[in-house]
Amino acid sequence: MSGEPVSQRPLWRYGFLVAAIVLVVDQAVKLWLLRVVDIAATGPIRVTSFMDLVLVWNQGISYGMFQQETELGRWLLVVFTLIIVAFLCYWLATARDRWIATSLALIVGGAVGNIIDRIAYGAVADFVHLYAGSFSWYVFNVADATIAFGVIGLLIDAVLRRRNNAAMNTSGGSQR
Repeated sequence: MSGEPVSQRPLWRYGFLVAAIVLVVDQAVKLWLLRVVDIAATGPIRVTSFMDLVLVWNQGISYGMFQQETELGRWLLVVFTLIIVAFLCYWLATARDRWIATSLALIVGGAVGNIIDRIAYGAVADFVHLYAGSFSWYVFNVADATIAFGVIGLLIDAVLRRRNNAAMNTSGGSQR
């Protein structure tokens, strides 16, 4: 091990390992539900009083926005997502903070999982349906959940950094 402090070591190995784990779990769950359980044929499966497993093919992005019903639209989403993933991979490769690396890895792993679906099936396989009474949350998958957690992690980091920077500036800390 290097004598460098952990916070100064590049975290790209850790980040890409987390992204790979997310990708494998996402694809394994999807394949299990699609091929073993055959959720398309069996229909909804009640898991709890607030969650069902159902199959919904999402041809858009998160929350079903920007639905693409043409091949051109499908491939434009693939290319657009690949560009975003490339940017996030660069950011991940240069991350010096484990929180940021983890957040980025969750997004990258989830995004690649959804890209694989879009290429293989023409749409993303979503299956977790949460609800409470008549309130119904959108249907999502493991990749969507990890992307959401990654974005929340980045937002938390941004808020905490802003607060810390503001506190340093008001307490006479060094300013740039």
